[in-house]
Amino acid sequence: MPQHLLFGGNVLSPTLEGSGYVLKPLEALLIRDGKIAAAGRLSEVEPLATPDTQRIHLEGRTVLPGFNDAHIHVWKVGQLRTTLLDLRGVKSLEELYRLVGARAKTLKPGEWLWGRGWNEALLAERAMPDKAALDRLAPHNPVLLTRTCAHIHAVNSQALQLAGITLETQVPGGEINFEQGLLYETAYGLVFRAMGEPSQAQYEHWIRAGLEYLRSLGITSATDPAVDPPLYAAYRALEARGELPIRVNLLYIRRPDGGSETFPLPEKHRSDWLRCDSVKFFADGGLSGAPAAISQPYKTLEPPQYGLLRFAEEELLELALEAHRAGFRIGTHAIGDRALDQVLRVYERLYQEAPGPRHRIEHFGLAGPEHLQKARQLGVIAVPQPIFLRELRANYQRYVPDAWLARCFNLRAMFEAGLTVAFSSDGPVVQQVEPLKGLQAALREPLVEGNQVTLEQALWAYSVGGAVAQGDEANRGTLEVGQWADLVVLEGDLHDPYSLSVHRTLVSGIES
Repeated sequence: MPQHLLFGGNVLSPTLEGSGYVLKPLEALLIRDGKIAAAGRLSEVEPLATPDTQRIHLEGRTVLPGFNDAHIHVWKVGQLRTTLLDLRGVKSLEELYRLVGARAKTLKPGEWLWGRGWNEALLAERAMPDKAALDRLAPHNPVLLTRTCAHIHAVNSQALQLAGITLETQVPGGEINFEQGLLYETAYGLVFRAMGEPSQAQYEHWIRAGLEYLRSLGITSATDPAVDPPLYAAYRALEARGELPIRVNLLYIRRPDGGSETFPLPEKHRSDWLRCDSVKFFADGGLSGAPAAISQPYKTLEPPQYGLLRFAEEELLELALEAHRAGFRIGTHAIGDRALDQVLRVYERLYQEAPGPRHRIEHFGLAGPEHLQKARQLGVIAVPQPIFLRELRANYQRYVPDAWLARCFNLRAMFEAGLTVAFSSDGPVVQQVEPLKGLQAALREPLVEGNQVTLEQALWAYSVGGAVAQGDEANRGTLEVGQWADLVVLEGDLHDPYSLSVHRTLVSGIES
């Protein structure tokens, strides 16, 4: 494995010193055997190089630890880049229906027409797709169109029939609007099962496509946050063949959508490239489409709606306690205040029962002072998505009660409360999964002025925070000696986030 000496640029290591976040300046890095062998002043590092060491002059560029996306659905990102009908950015139902009709003409009768990404808040009609229209556009094909949040789905009559859904069908933790063809939360699982499980080869194709794209964005480590047994098998196969282009952490789902069965705890796995010792629960729905569980009614919705809790508290406690006692980290999707209340109570009871690892809350969207304080007390890791502040802004302004806008994904409040914060994108819920886009949103685009964070905080959350969240802070996240040489090299002015671009990405010191 070649050795590299990097110098002649801004080499910066995100660090938390006391209560302050800083970017520790370095002059040079020596990379040997895929790891950082020396870091510091060039006069100290250069003598450690050998005649075979490749010297790389950075020409003033910035070197940082590779970005860590702490919550991104990798295979779904890859699916949208390869086979799925991409409806993100569609501006009207007319445009959506045109795309659906065009895709239907390419399919054989009976083939599923699967798409994702529509967002009614961005559509001219401010309305959701309608079953009758989908029936006309695809009379010979079942249709499943997933909303951008993946918590609401539009289907046609043939899809409902194949899934066995009738006017009388009920599903725990979900809702069905049969007349319009809309499925909420766990009801999606009924249709997904009717589609038939993708093959392992398909999963592997989508995973590779997603990971290769992430690497091009400067991401060297990511967490895929809802992995079931077939998807886990695909990841293990790719790892065994040495085909993972970046390092991956998995959150193994315990309760799949559309059923009451629970997957057993998975076999733990830890290697340099793949880690699975965490599990995932959904406590509520998404905020951008209004299924997140809140205690005040959503704006503009009649009759008044308060979202959905997916679990009874005692059931969630029982499942979480099993994982906690077995030493698994837990990442729970919780956005609304009712869901945060429930999850924090459950986490507190876990630690009362037995010691265990630090757990996560995915999204942490509408946290108030009481949630921040309790999370800090319990050592909970918050995993929010800065890019939501840009892409889902119109949804929050439409649905979130006015009094709560200031607490909606208030990143600054999370840091000020002393939480460990790990930034992520939740792609493909959003179209822009680039960490640099998230950095722009975190620094310059808060939902309410004053809620922005500092550059030092944001870069820490995009590197160290993600490593801590998955238990890998000893081997990635900073530019310290002994860490993996997983790096991103940036062009542009670091203090002008809109000027930045990724120049190159190195994993184990190697550029793809």
